[in-house]
Amino acid sequence: MASSTRYALNKNKYLLDPEVSRLEAVLERASPADTGYDERDALILWLALKTGARASEILALRVADLNTYDRTIFVTGIKGSNDRELPLAPWLFERLRLYTEREVGRAGNLFPIGYHRLRQIWDWYRPAPKKFHALRHTFAIRLYRKTKDLRLVQVALGHRNITNTMIYADYVYSQQELRKLIL
Repeated sequence: MASSTRYALNKNKYLLDPEVSRLEAVLERASPADTGYDERDALILWLALKTGARASEILALRVADLNTYDRTIFVTGIKGSNDRELPLAPWLFERLRLYTEREVGRAGNLFPIGYHRLRQIWDWYRPAPKKFHALRHTFAIRLYRKTKDLRLVQVALGHRNITNTMIYADYVYSQQELRKLIL
């Protein structure tokens, strides 16, 4: 059953800039030399923040999804989303590559954990009481603010229909226009 009300963003559904800064500061403390969970947990959260991938998409990532030539990661879309290949910052790709060599093996899942464990990780690291999905919205809002390219945001998120992506343009636009008028 389709709803006639459109999904709307608000500050409770994405991380504010100070919250992103706090999260990044915590994640930067998990050194690439760390073994075990700290590095894994940090990589999961960095990927969510820097790719906008959904929780289930991150948990489905495999070593074979890393493209060392282009420094990209292939995200298999879920919930009717398109598959997409996303570039990673060189530092993030290198940390991910080293982690996979040390911890995963050639054919395995990058993060062989379940959704429950992912939620626990998010609860430990989150800078504000917001859902893990807030990282996806944060990525999208930041990408749109930076590029003003709605089609690029659509491709990056794997949306099949641009109307799903419109919430980011609508939200950013309305916030900017209200600031101009009120402040």
